[in-house]
Amino acid sequence: MSESHGKGMRALILVGGFGTRLRPLTLTMPKPLVPFCNKPMIIHQVEALKEAGVTDIILAVAYRPEAMKAEMEEWGRQIGVTFIFSHETEPLGTAGPLALARDELLKDDQPFFVLNSDVTCKFPLRELLAFHRKHGHEGTIMVTKVQEWHKYGVVVYDETSGLIDQFVEKPKKFVGDKINSGIYCFNKSILNRIKLEKTSIETQVFPQMASSKELYCMELEGFWMDIGQPHDYIDGIAKYLPSILGTPKESESLFNEQTAKDLHFSVVGCVMIDPTAEIGAGCVLGPNVTVGKNCKIGPSCRIQNSAIFENTVIGAGAYISKTIIGWNNIVGRWCRIENNAVFGDDVQVKPELHLNGVKVLPNKTISQSYDKPEVLM
Repeated sequence: MSESHGKGMRALILVGGFGTRLRPLTLTMPKPLVPFCNKPMIIHQVEALKEAGVTDIILAVAYRPEAMKAEMEEWGRQIGVTFIFSHETEPLGTAGPLALARDELLKDDQPFFVLNSDVTCKFPLRELLAFHRKHGHEGTIMVTKVQEWHKYGVVVYDETSGLIDQFVEKPKKFVGDKINSGIYCFNKSILNRIKLEKTSIETQVFPQMASSKELYCMELEGFWMDIGQPHDYIDGIAKYLPSILGTPKESESLFNEQTAKDLHFSVVGCVMIDPTAEIGAGCVLGPNVTVGKNCKIGPSCRIQNSAIFENTVIGAGAYISKTIIGWNNIVGRWCRIENNAVFGDDVQVKPELHLNGVKVLPNKTISQSYDKPEVLM
């Protein structure tokens, strides 16, 4: 664990998992570094933490710490934060990493943030900190409203004060529709509750805090998404882009409507295109599309609800819907790719193929169509 600058508040981001739900992308890169809306998903959180006054961020890492370190230190210089790498040699769950980082967290007497690395929202961390300080107790979690409450652990709390009464796992009947969003603010005293062993903060620590009336919650306004698996990642794009680009009309002008007109392609709804990307004539992009650095999209393509990662080439007339195309791919002309398909790094697809819901491992060449979802190894 490296030394911090000790200049401001601290935060801990839980990045220890193997990212199995987001394979094949995580076969190449740790999940927190997988691009989301053209920057590593963890960087959205880091920027929000910086804005909230955090200068020292502990990354609780278990999988490929060397890859995380090399990438994050450069981002740290750009954003102006210090990263401290806390390496788990064995899995410690969602609470154990706090115990592992105890010495670093105790270098000041301020509250600290804890975030799960695969959630996205507008991250109102200043508001969370203000609410936490106002009620004066040990912990605050942000909760978000969901439609299918029976699939989650529901937080039951006093809606006036925010004091949490209990957690009900996958309730059979309605007791509430707010769930834990994976965004927390704690006083340092929480560290006295956690041993250096595999521990769940959700099922072991939080109920204990609630029973002693030391845990509060704040409702998260606006969108929230766990983007740790492909269909949720794609839905997350649809929620995130409007939050930063505004209405479709505004997003078109922010994208640079004149450029689109000059190049004879169309933008529908919210679209994010890196300035280095090349878009062919007659293309229609959107809604909810991101195109990364140095991509080349051939003429007359139709792309919607999809992410195209950097250095990828899409052939003329391709149709891509609800798909994540990884790095360094080459997709042949007139291909049709859809239904939560995910391509890893360095995939080549021959022309005129239909790929429905497939997961393609890195360094693979696809020469035939697949009309049903399967993993292509």
